[in-house]
Amino acid sequence: MNVGLRNNAERCYQQAEKKAAQYFQILYKDVNDKSYIPTLTKDFKTWKHQHIHRSPFPFLTGGKRPSDTKDNNSYIRWLNYTGKLNQYLDRSISYIFMRDMGKDLKAPNTQSRIDNVVTSLKEHLLKTVSKDQNEEIDIFSTAGLYRWGQKEGIESTIIWLLEKLKTVSMNIPEGMDGTHAQRKLIKIIAGVIINEIEEMEEDLSPEVRTNKLDTALRLGFAYGLTYPFIDDLLDAQILTDKEQRQYSDMIRTTLLTETVPEPGKWTGQNKNLLEFVQSELSEAFQYIKNQQPEEKLHSFFEQSYVFFKSQEIDRDKVLSNATYTNEDLYIPIIIKSSSSRLIVRSLINAPEDEGHDKRIFCYGIYNQLADDFSDMFSDMEDSAVTPYTYYLTHHKKRTDLVNPYELYWTVISYLIHNIYNSDPKACEIILNRAINGLKRFKKRVGNKVYEEIMETFASGNPAFNHVVQKMVRKAEDVDFFDKLLRDHMVTNIKNEQKEKEEFTELVEEVRPKINNLLYIHHHNNDVSPVINAANYSLDGGGKRLRPIVTWMMGVKEYGLKESTIAPLLKSLEYMHTASLIYDDLPSQDNASFRRGQETVHQVYNTAIAELTGLFLTQRATFEQASLTQFDAEVVLKLIQYSTQSTEDMCKGQVMDLNSKGKQLSLEELNLMCHLKTGKGFEAALIMPSILSKVNEREIEALKKFAYHAGIAFQIKDDLLDVEGATVLLGKMVGKDAINNQSTFVTILGLEGAKKEMWEHYCKALEVLQDIQLKTSFLKQILNYFVHRDH
Repeated sequence: MNVGLRNNAERCYQQAEKKAAQYFQILYKDVNDKSYIPTLTKDFKTWKHQHIHRSPFPFLTGGKRPSDTKDNNSYIRWLNYTGKLNQYLDRSISYIFMRDMGKDLKAPNTQSRIDNVVTSLKEHLLKTVSKDQNEEIDIFSTAGLYRWGQKEGIESTIIWLLEKLKTVSMNIPEGMDGTHAQRKLIKIIAGVIINEIEEMEEDLSPEVRTNKLDTALRLGFAYGLTYPFIDDLLDAQILTDKEQRQYSDMIRTTLLTETVPEPGKWTGQNKNLLEFVQSELSEAFQYIKNQQPEEKLHSFFEQSYVFFKSQEIDRDKVLSNATYTNEDLYIPIIIKSSSSRLIVRSLINAPEDEGHDKRIFCYGIYNQLADDFSDMFSDMEDSAVTPYTYYLTHHKKRTDLVNPYELYWTVISYLIHNIYNSDPKACEIILNRAINGLKRFKKRVGNKVYEEIMETFASGNPAFNHVVQKMVRKAEDVDFFDKLLRDHMVTNIKNEQKEKEEFTELVEEVRPKINNLLYIHHHNNDVSPVINAANYSLDGGGKRLRPIVTWMMGVKEYGLKESTIAPLLKSLEYMHTASLIYDDLPSQDNASFRRGQETVHQVYNTAIAELTGLFLTQRATFEQASLTQFDAEVVLKLIQYSTQSTEDMCKGQVMDLNSKGKQLSLEELNLMCHLKTGKGFEAALIMPSILSKVNEREIEALKKFAYHAGIAFQIKDDLLDVEGATVLLGKMVGKDAINNQSTFVTILGLEGAKKEMWEHYCKALEVLQDIQLKTSFLKQILNYFVHRDH
């Protein structure tokens, strides 16, 4: 190891430690002197006039916030109706400018920049939450993120990011809070993007802006990975002691030598996890390194080492150790809480600014103390050492311990009057944030627990606590958009995970039921090679996607009885299997492998395969005619629709056969895929809708959804034919190239095909906004279409 690099890194940590110690001594003195109390009491006296409304007619001001706080759209509409939306967004964006970018709100142009963000965000929010118009997808959804990427010309980067986020979420081990890890990663990415946009000159060309955003997004992901795969992983007690030491040594060596060590020989139950994590972090590390200017490279690594070492020192503390000094407790968190944001500025090569750095440095501990207060119960459960958990554990025997709740208010006073020079707006925002944090905590833990906590932390200053608790009870208009966003994100991640699990469980439950329906019995023990061939093909382990979709729509969405639609489920799989048999014939695609086994014409012969396809097609019509629990007129309508769909599928197959060796246009390929593939998916949606007598408007919307979802499915198939694995697909990879077929990949290229898939994904989701379905399975099936690996 380079001794010089190590010494420089250690010297940087000692400098950070000295700076943090000086800051702590200032705060420690203010805590002991209680000087923050009269100062903040005076501040609250002014502040409360804007937040405690005494109108005898509250309805004249719009009343209180809607009780259903989970409905974010209703809340935004209510804020706009009551005239509070501008103020709400202004304090929220101003807070982000202070916290994440270290801005002085009184600086020239800062307020105009905030005003521009507020205007743009308000316009977007009002479009998103409009009851009458679904003008825009929520920007904080997957589709919304992609649409934003399109506007900025970085949709390829967004696709890369979505694939990366999927990989990360799949590899977050049990024992870690996956929701929390994903939220923090996304938050870091957003923070880097915000900083980059703020640093951009106004007259940048579109090309330069696009390049900067592309780099910032990749840097945000690379830096953000350190939270789930270093900070959270080391905190989660998943690794053995030996693995933890080896892993920490690897990270330390990387930062000190500026080079990732060769992959370690990981052993034990976490071998695969650690190999994956090291691979991902190595890639991220190399990208960050490549983006750093040569003259700033050492500085970046030294700063990163300071961040890592402060975390490591903090992590190594043991809650039962009663001998830690106040400096032991607070200095590492001052360092780590400030350096995490200072690194962001280093990442994007922001110009050095002593004022920025000082504000970010002093602000960090405020955020850390607020977060630790909110998380103190979960931290106690994990035996994690924070100022709050340590004080709760030892304060009765350690009268010398600084009360972290008092230090929290001391930091607030210091920020307002020493860092922001008593600026009224800074005072307003910081006090808003403090009261909002207490309100949220009280609501989450309940009045009884909240009062017990206040008895422990605030009893030493009853007069000041009385002022604070009055604000907590009565103050209004202290909400922040980033908290709404945080709750929205956490809820969405949890809901998505729950919906995905429920969807997967339901599919696994329904698929065997459908498999049990499909077997075709011989008549009077008269063994038929055609029936044998049909059963052979049906036994091939297909996904049963179409009958599963029909079951979901029929049973879960429309409330039809499973037994009454059993013939329809069989008919769909028979029709689909027949189409595959025809597709594989020597006269068509000449495939030798399907559903993990040899194709029908290989096992039997071409004539039997052709007859089996015809047999299954007729059998499908027979099953549809067996839907005796429904009106004959409705069944007839269904059969007419089915035969028309079969005709369209044949047209699509003819187009496919005639396209061999030719280069189709994108429009021709879309039509061919819709007819050949999409129509089968459409039928799975429309047939149960016909049986349920759904109105034509919804049926047309479902057809539109099926069109876009079906093409997205086909594009994914084309991508898997290039990027997939035979063992997962159950068919030969590269078949399209061998057959000289036009595909979305051959026409658009790999990157263009991915863009086209996500475009159809977004359009399909936009259609779903217009359909008021009871279940979310169509969204889940769409997600499966674009994320599947087989």
